[in-house]
Amino acid sequence: MTKPTNPAFDIAHLAHVEMYTDKFDESLDFFTRVYGLKLSGQDESSAWLRAWDDYEYHTLKLTRHHTTGVGHIGYRAASAQALERRVKIIEGSGYKVHGWNEGDQGHGRAFRFEDPFGHVFEIYYDTRRAEPDAADAPALKNTASAFTGAAPRRIDHLNLLAEDVTEFRRFMETCLGSRVTEYIQLDNGRLGGCWFTVNNKSYDLACTEEHGGGHGRFHHVTYATDQREDILRAADIFLQNGVHIETGPHKHAIQGTFFLYVWEPAGNRVELANAGARLVLAPDWEPVCWTEADRKKGQAWGLKTIETFHTHGTPPVGK
Repeated sequence: MTKPTNPAFDIAHLAHVEMYTDKFDESLDFFTRVYGLKLSGQDESSAWLRAWDDYEYHTLKLTRHHTTGVGHIGYRAASAQALERRVKIIEGSGYKVHGWNEGDQGHGRAFRFEDPFGHVFEIYYDTRRAEPDAADAPALKNTASAFTGAAPRRIDHLNLLAEDVTEFRRFMETCLGSRVTEYIQLDNGRLGGCWFTVNNKSYDLACTEEHGGGHGRFHHVTYATDQREDILRAADIFLQNGVHIETGPHKHAIQGTFFLYVWEPAGNRVELANAGARLVLAPDWEPVCWTEADRKKGQAWGLKTIETFHTHGTPPVGK
């Protein structure tokens, strides 16, 4: 009899990512006018954004900063009880703890902690839902708002960089109850990357090995579209607006997502992706292993992974 590999389900889903930018106005224009996110709120230091069908107040917090990268990653707990249960586990884990804060424009009190590589996480339960105004009201009652621009539907995942993916895996499994759905096994014995989920999505966070000499860096954040054709249309929107297209449209071998990667004005990498109907429903899912030889074949249809995809992250590494 196989053993269950499903996670604890104390965590409901990836909720939001805080992104730092040293070109705040340009980045905000990109995410709203070009990329198609909705502005939920703004103050002197930050803007709170969401995709047209994200149910929460925000899924991206864009913050003025002296550099780029990730401020923190937020996950929503499955209940108030699950939040308290998971906090006790984190407090006893040995990982760095920042403790409770009073929350943000988009949610109530949150508990913050840190992985061994400097990425800050928070978990919370009490949340604020999206509040579209009349001009943004959806035509259909079962969607959160209307849409414009490239029009991603929802936040999908993010990718972080770490010097030791094995240690990062231990952190995710311990603190968030995540499970690994796919991974890269390098010939030298190290893990080259892991793809994690806290629910039945195929993944909500990926961690890949740092090759740029940085620490605590950010690789990309991804929003999902309804169909591949949305990504093809987005490529033309990005082209028309002078956005740097790094690679794609194409299909990943790992996780099978149809992808397009661009750099927003400050240099943070942003992806649009379509995973189709792929879910991980098996409670005894066996993680898929990709070898170094597999990866050298390139992406699903043979496109070779470009060098910047391995080395570019934010904040940039000093020369």
